[in-house]
Amino acid sequence: MAESSRRKFIKAGSIVAAAGAAGIITSCDKKESKIDTVNINFNNTYQWKMVTTWPPNFPVLGEGCKLLAKWVEEMSGGRLKIEVYGGGELIPSLECFDAVSHGAVEMASGSGYYWAGKIPAAQFFSSVPFGMNAQQMNAWIINGGANKLWDEIYEPFNLIPLPGGNTGVQAGGWYNKEINTIEDYEGLKMRMPGLGSKIINKAGGTAVLVAGGELFTNLERGVIDATEWIGPYHDYLMGFHRVAKHYYYPGWHEPGTVLEMIMNKDKFNELPKDLQEIVRAAIYRLNQWMLLEFEQKNAVYLQKMKEEKVDIRPFSKHVLDPLKKIAEEVVLEVVESDAQSKKIYEHYLNFRKQLNDWSDISEGYYYKNVL
Repeated sequence: MAESSRRKFIKAGSIVAAAGAAGIITSCDKKESKIDTVNINFNNTYQWKMVTTWPPNFPVLGEGCKLLAKWVEEMSGGRLKIEVYGGGELIPSLECFDAVSHGAVEMASGSGYYWAGKIPAAQFFSSVPFGMNAQQMNAWIINGGANKLWDEIYEPFNLIPLPGGNTGVQAGGWYNKEINTIEDYEGLKMRMPGLGSKIINKAGGTAVLVAGGELFTNLERGVIDATEWIGPYHDYLMGFHRVAKHYYYPGWHEPGTVLEMIMNKDKFNELPKDLQEIVRAAIYRLNQWMLLEFEQKNAVYLQKMKEEKVDIRPFSKHVLDPLKKIAEEVVLEVVESDAQSKKIYEHYLNFRKQLNDWSDISEGYYYKNVL
C-alpha cells in the first residue's frame, strides 16, 4: 500500500473509531437506501421492575426471567437494569396484567389464558386444545402475522405482548382416580386454565384456577382431585408423584403453550431505540432458550419418574375422541360470542391448514414411517 493511501486508510479508521467512542451507531436500511444515525447517551440509565405469575425462583420460568434481566443489563452496558419479582413477592401472581397495564411495574411474565376474563381472545395466544405445537405457534405469531392481531387486542390496555417462552407439549396431568372414559370426568375437581377449563366443565367436571405455589397442598388435602402443571421436570420437583396416583399423557389441553412477556407501552416508548431493540432481542432469546430447556429437562426427569415406578399412562381414544369433540364445541362457543376471538381464530385456522399440508409430508411422515 502506498504511503498516501496508508494515511487515508488510517484517517478513515480514526473517524470510525471516534464515532464509536462518541456513541454514534450507523446502520444501513437496504429498503430505504439511507443511513439512520442513533445517538446513545451512556449517562442515561433506566430501572425496571418485572413481576411474574410464577413462584419465586421457579426453575426455567422464573430462572428464565432472571436470565433475561442479566442479558439486558449486559447488552445495554448496565444502562437498563430489570429487577425480577416472583409471584406474591411484590403483587399476587394473577394481578400481573393490571400492574403492568396501569404502569405500576414495567413488565411481566405470564400467559394469555390467565387474562381470559378481561380479553377472551388472549387465550388463543397461549394454547388451543388439540391445536398447534410450540414450533407452529412460534411460526404463527412471529412469522405468520399473528403478532399484529396480538398487539391489537392488547392495545386498549396499553400493553405490548411478545412470545417469551414456550413449554412445548405438556403432560396430561395428575389424577387421583383412573380416567378410562369421558364419564370419569363427572364430578372431578381439576386445576385447569384457559380453554381447557371450559372443556373440563363441559365434560362434567369442575375446573378451578389455582396458582402454582398452592397446587401440591390442594392436591394433597383433596381440595382438587387432579391437576395439570407443565411436564416431568416441574411436576417431579413439585412432588406431585407423592400425592397423586396416575400421570397421564399427552397434554391435549396445551400442546404448545406460549408464555408471554408483556410490557407497559408508555414505559417501553420512553426507552431509547437501541434499548428497545435490546429488550426485544433478549425476549426472543428467552423464547428459544426456555423451550429448549424444557425439552432437555423433561427428558431427564421422565426417566427419574420411571425409576420411581410412577404410574405413567396414556389417555385412551375413549377419552381423547370425546374431549376433542367437546373442544371443538367450546372453541366455537367462544368465537361466536366474541368478535376478536372470531377474527383471531379464523387467522389461526387458515395458518394451521397451510402448515398441516407441509407438516404431513415432512415431520408427520418422518415420525410415522422413519423413526
